[in-house]
Amino acid sequence: MIDLPWSRDDRGAGNDDTGPDSGHADAAVVCRLQDGTLAVYEDRVVIERVGRSKFDDKTIPADEIYGVDYSEGITIGYIQVEQTGVEVDAGGLLSDPINENTVHFGRGNRECVREARDEIQSQARA
Repeated sequence: MIDLPWSRDDRGAGNDDTGPDSGHADAAVVCRLQDGTLAVYEDRVVIERVGRSKFDDKTIPADEIYGVDYSEGITIGYIQVEQTGVEVDAGGLLSDPINENTVHFGRGNRECVREARDEIQSQARA
């Protein structure tokens, strides 16, 4: 079976998965997205990648976060955590940014990602 980036599967809407069996019971927000799971904790952000990703799982300490870039896009949106020491990718005219701190999402995930964005912004260093 081919796992297309726009296909609906268990990463669809209604994915705030913070229950005791989720592996993220202490997270403020958890979003299961197109190319990974984004979990926002009080002291860190965790990105767990899907198997096809060219990036590894990553934990970003809150004291290294200085901002967040968010775009809903027309069909596919993205959230990029801005971290000290990691170059921000701006993407291009017709492409979204792609770096180790960027996760993409479909229209059904916008509400969860907005919550994650707001939580990350509240932690970001001024």
